[in-house]
Amino acid sequence: MGLPEDFNAYRSKMNEKIMASDSLIIKRIFNLDTNAYQEGSLDLRTKEMIGLTCSLVLRCDDCVKYHLGKCKEVGFTTEEVNEAMGVATLIGGTIVIPHLRRAFEYWESLQNV
Repeated sequence: MGLPEDFNAYRSKMNEKIMASDSLIIKRIFNLDTNAYQEGSLDLRTKEMIGLTCSLVLRCDDCVKYHLGKCKEVGFTTEEVNEAMGVATLIGGTIVIPHLRRAFEYWESLQNV
């Protein structure tokens, strides 16, 4: 699934290129995404867990990696992440299992950073 450093470097590089395109629509989408994860009625930890589980159900490996990194940053334990990913797999069905495998692998790599 790749190393966290590689994923983060690629993500940053490509986000810079995307923002350099000067697309108002894209800039607004990125801004909306940033603002959605600010503290509000829900705390940051809750929002990150929602982001992780939704990303897993939607089968977006890049989003899963991103939210796993954020979950680590805000202090989730392996047990908490595994439980949330279990719920996501239940809701998403067996088609989520290949993404769950990659998510487990990536979470392990985050523990070694």
